[in-house]
Amino acid sequence: MSRNPYVRPISTTTWYMRNGRYKVYVLRELTSFLVMFYSFLTIYGLAALAASAERWDTFLASQQSTAMIVFHGVALLYFLFFQTFPWFKLAPKAMPVQMGEKKLPDSYIIIGHYIAWLGVSVFILWLAGAF
Repeated sequence: MSRNPYVRPISTTTWYMRNGRYKVYVLRELTSFLVMFYSFLTIYGLAALAASAERWDTFLASQQSTAMIVFHGVALLYFLFFQTFPWFKLAPKAMPVQMGEKKLPDSYIIIGHYIAWLGVSVFILWLAGAF
């Protein structure tokens, strides 16, 4: 038995480029920066709202710029494809529903989550006055 076993060298900067799952993992973890940005944006918006009507109007105007609208759209797609859809796909494993001796099919649980999401979204849009 060797005292110095062979240890395969692993690149510390490109390890995730060798496997597709690693790439998806890194992209999913990068959403934490978007969450941080939205947290700061919310705090800044609340501070502007508490300060004065003029600062609040300035904040709202800044959110209506083309760059921010594009950023919010890209962030929405990023969150949907790397957080929401995988979470709904994982839901049957986290919440198996057993009815008697049989388990409810995974597709029913996933579709149920999408229906609940749609219902809550429509309700929030109704509260906001979109309908």
